[in-house]
Amino acid sequence: MELISKVSKGSRMDQIYIPKNREGLQIGEYVVIRLLDTKEKTEIKPIYYNISRLEPIKVEIIKEVFKSIEADNVIITGSFLDKGFRFNDIDLMIITEKIINEQTIKEKLRRITGAEIHFIVIGSKALASGLETDPLYRLMLSKCVSKKRIIYKPTIRLNYKLLDLHLLKNELLLNNFDILTGAEKYKMTRNLVAISLFIKKKEGITIDNSINIYFGQGTAEKLKDNLVSKKPFLGDYEKLYKETKNAVLRGIKNESKQKQAD
Repeated sequence: MELISKVSKGSRMDQIYIPKNREGLQIGEYVVIRLLDTKEKTEIKPIYYNISRLEPIKVEIIKEVFKSIEADNVIITGSFLDKGFRFNDIDLMIITEKIINEQTIKEKLRRITGAEIHFIVIGSKALASGLETDPLYRLMLSKCVSKKRIIYKPTIRLNYKLLDLHLLKNELLLNNFDILTGAEKYKMTRNLVAISLFIKKKEGITIDNSINIYFGQGTAEKLKDNLVSKKPFLGDYEKLYKETKNAVLRGIKNESKQKQAD
């Protein structure tokens, strides 16, 4: 039996009144008194950035993930947000200044989603700074779903040495095209295009659209499916890579001259 009552103020002791005409809870029996949660449960409404539609099951997964993590914000990005169900993992950004048990969160989310979980934990100020200098941070937020509204509007600050490190990873595609998976080819192409756009300070264009503009309509999807034609693609990729690499090397050289002048 369960009754809901209110704590009343007494002269010597506060008390809780229950009706005499009741079933159960007889005189002399022990009962547990606990606070009734009367707060309305706020429905989680994910905020979408550059996403026109998501499959209903993905929306439910996102809501469950958001409910499971206490943080300043939680952002889902990566291939999970692409059309269809060919994702193998879920990529997250957890925005918090607090120390959290990452392994516990990873295991909890794996049980909820059934997918591998990859996430980074970063403070709000660190993320804001990263968005100013790192195109890959901007890439992650260019298409994402967040628990709370994203308010960062960073300017671009070019750190050419950091960009050079990112470029080194994308050079692998030129010599390993035949052994790379479609997902790997897409990721390297996406990152190269993101770096190029960052250097040129071009914003407001989605990465897939930029890939299609540079390499030809439908290339983004062909890369994901590992169906892109090798020869014409590699020619365009190498051209963009050299153009971007040269811009980075010029930037490093100019930075060095400025330091010497100072």
